[in-house]
Amino acid sequence: MVNDVDTPLGKSVDYPQVYSPGLLYAIPRAAARAALGLAGSSREVLPFKGEDLWTAYEISWCNEAGKPLVAIGEFSFPCSSPFIIESKSLKLYLNSLNQHRFASREAACLTIAGDLSGIAGLPVSVQLFSVDDYARKGLTVFDGQCLDGLDLDCTAYQPDAGLLCLLEAEGGVAEETVYSHLMKSNCPVTGQPDWASLYLRYRGRAICHESLVRYIVSFREHQDFHENCVERIFTDVMARCHPEQLLVSARYTRRGGLDINPLRTLGDETVAWVRTARQ
Repeated sequence: MVNDVDTPLGKSVDYPQVYSPGLLYAIPRAAARAALGLAGSSREVLPFKGEDLWTAYEISWCNEAGKPLVAIGEFSFPCSSPFIIESKSLKLYLNSLNQHRFASREAACLTIAGDLSGIAGLPVSVQLFSVDDYARKGLTVFDGQCLDGLDLDCTAYQPDAGLLCLLEAEGGVAEETVYSHLMKSNCPVTGQPDWASLYLRYRGRAICHESLVRYIVSFREHQDFHENCVERIFTDVMARCHPEQLLVSARYTRRGGLDINPLRTLGDETVAWVRTARQ
């Protein structure tokens, strides 16, 4: 577990009464990537592209007359940024806006984008939606095949790339989309469970579905941040299965008014981000 005397996560912290961008706490991506063999110089080219999309359901501020306004925010962090932001520090920061006065929604958006970008180390895209406009975006059901109905045994509950295997009898190139709602990991600071739906699209030799489910389940007692879990899955699938194309994304359920949804791809492929039923 992470143990840092400077981090607010896992501690009792008073909620701020005034706008406090200094509450944002940065966590370097480098250490987790080094553990995956992705360490290198500042010129390092990552084996994936992507973003971390955060949804913030509890955003409020006041207009210049002191009337409160509320919004739902989407914050897109590029995966190439050197830092992620600790979730509780982001929650505390957003609550520090509650009594702050902005001239307009656009002014609030620009302030949040500037503060998050300064901590992440690269520009962060920020969108603020009214509650009704966000509700109109609706929910999604993933395309592709859900693997959760497979009847199989599971005995590994720490990440084990050795569980992944290809279908030896299959020839040619497979192109498929699969997903599972069985993804669970644990917060590396508090130990609280983090639940997610994992979505995988690839082109290459066919991956054994049973082996993929066992691998997803193997994260069940693993302690790590959402972003690191998805990057581990991406690198493990690449190393074991050698697909020509690969997209791995996860939509985590919200905790503390925030959900985090990492996406990693081989190439420029992407997905349309829409909330799932558990978010």
